[in-house]
Amino acid sequence: MPWDWTPEPRARLASYLQDRGLTDGEITTTPIGDGHSNLTHLVADGKHVVVVRRPPPPPFPPGAHDVLREARVIGALSSTRVPVAQLLATAQAGEVVDVPLYVMTFAAGQIVTTETPPALASAHRRIGEALVDTLADLHTVDWRSAGLEDFGRPEGFNDRHRRRIAQLVTDSRLAEIDDWLAAHVPAESGASIIHNDYRIGNLVLSAEHPGELVAVLDWELATIGDPLLDLGYFLASVPDEDGPLTPTQEFGRAMLEPGYPTRKELADRYAVRTGTTLDNLNWYMTFALWKLAVLYEYSRRQGKDPYYADPAHVPSFLEAASRAAGLEL
Repeated sequence: MPWDWTPEPRARLASYLQDRGLTDGEITTTPIGDGHSNLTHLVADGKHVVVVRRPPPPPFPPGAHDVLREARVIGALSSTRVPVAQLLATAQAGEVVDVPLYVMTFAAGQIVTTETPPALASAHRRIGEALVDTLADLHTVDWRSAGLEDFGRPEGFNDRHRRRIAQLVTDSRLAEIDDWLAAHVPAESGASIIHNDYRIGNLVLSAEHPGELVAVLDWELATIGDPLLDLGYFLASVPDEDGPLTPTQEFGRAMLEPGYPTRKELADRYAVRTGTTLDNLNWYMTFALWKLAVLYEYSRRQGKDPYYADPAHVPSFLEAASRAAGLEL
């Protein structure tokens, strides 16, 4: 069963929200999302609806699940072309419960994962183009003017991030690809806000205007870094008919349906829209797949979420990373 609010904390949450004019009286809390990141709950009082985000119960990787950092980037993006929910309130640990949380508006719309909802059946290409165009828009946001000048350290980000991820797990299966990554680290292509989990399942799409994005979700891993890390991760999440699907690609299996742009078409569109050279794209895709293998193995060892217990997950990512890097399997 997913974690949910018990009566006493729910009453404190109701009081907190009522004091801020967001709800009135008793509330219900309904878990939404896949439950593998920060915990998201739809909160309603019969008239008003908001969304509350809080971390999962610990332990989790250092620096992960920082919901107030997530709230900060959402607030910073509210006046940009990147569609996000509206930030309504934040609370420090101990203010409502023993962990921090934030409140935002509910972004109503359609989520695409394993199949495209019927309301969006005629918009496959427009959805794919909107995905990559919004990623390009994110990477052109002036993050300093948006108040995020201290949000990250973009200089030397690629290798520093690789080393940080490698420290999470010691496993011989991960070493060969880590060695390849270390030997081929590219200089940063630039510095921008990066989402770090940008894929079709983290986007809300409009049912009334098929092909339009309502909001980009799950900003918990956002930072300032190399924008091609975001592009590499996004493209690595796009399923390919020529090979077995990784767990992340399974979450976006709908993109195998006729009409969606191919991975190459998405990459080419990003390059044209941003003027970016994609010579090192294989490194970024390899890094994304290797990083997912590390994070899945870390989560498997924690043993809190049965989803990560599947022994096929990590080899799937490593095989895909080997193919992206051109290494022998």
